Amino acid sequence: MGSPVGITLDRFIKSKQDDFPFASGELSQILRDIALASKIVNREINRAGLSNISGAYGSTNVQGEEQQNLDVVANIRFCRALTKGGEVCAIVSEEDDEVIDLQNSSGKYVVAMDPLDGSSNIDVNISIGTIFSIYRRVTPLGSPIQLEDVMQPGNKQVAAGYVLYGSSTMLVYTTGRGVNGFTYEHSLGEFFLSHPKMKAPLDGKIYSINEGLDSQIDEGLKQYIADCKAKNFSARYIGSLVADFHRNLLKGGIYIYPSTTKAPKGKLRLLYEANSLAFIAEQAGASASDGENRILDIIPDSLHQRTPLYIGSTEMVKTAEQTLREAKVH
Repeated sequence: MGSPVGITLDRFIKSKQDDFPFASGELSQILRDIALASKIVNREINRAGLSNISGAYGSTNVQGEEQQNLDVVANIRFCRALTKGGEVCAIVSEEDDEVIDLQNSSGKYVVAMDPLDGSSNIDVNISIGTIFSIYRRVTPLGSPIQLEDVMQPGNKQVAAGYVLYGSSTMLVYTTGRGVNGFTYEHSLGEFFLSHPKMKAPLDGKIYSINEGLDSQIDEGLKQYIADCKAKNFSARYIGSLVADFHRNLLKGGIYIYPSTTKAPKGKLRLLYEANSLAFIAEQAGASASDGENRILDIIPDSLHQRTPLYIGSTEMVKTAEQTLREAKVH
């Protein structure tokens, strides 16, 4: 007799609906729509090598990055699911230059997303992911959406999450009441609660940074990395943000993508990468900073704004910030 598989994502979401007296099931519907799209994207990823949809698409996105075929596929799947769900008025995607106005003036929510993070790793069979943030619109229902509906700081998120497509597929999300993780059971086509009430270790011994950037980073960060090495910390860097973040969230560690001489504002996007993961990190007892300021307090000034990111175990983030401050003083 097999062991019980536990609570499904759908049932879990329904059980938490009372946490949101202002929502009449709309937020739950959005989370279900995202879960559905992630199942479809998961299928496409698993058959990518057989169906000729891996590799480059042949164009670049607004970030100047070469799009992969699966970037485009994932963007279409998530946009389609959120459009048909009927609860979203606008989408901000890494793959689109402008806000996607769904012409749904009765929609209460805006979704910001990176449909497929780390997609350049598809061809070498390394874990990749989806990142999403959900905000309540601030303009009146029934009116056209405005930029202010989209350009909100991370502390205004009502939900955020990520999907990790790896040796198993996981959906992790928060609505501001802790973090829960769900693992996809392929034979049943369902996500099941596998990581309830996720908590990040307060401290850790893993640092994740592309050390190929060493000649482009400031002296304070060089000192922090040297300190990590002196303490015999482990260097772990996959190159897929979701995968690196997920490992450090579970095991304790810090992920760093700093400002560099080539990218003084950093590389990662504030609205649909840093904000989402920062919200999850804080709900799990971890921290997220740009090296000086709390990520969730940054006021965005452009749709595809970039930011440095120091995220992970709180003690490690604090130590990194302190080392950077001391280096500037000297």
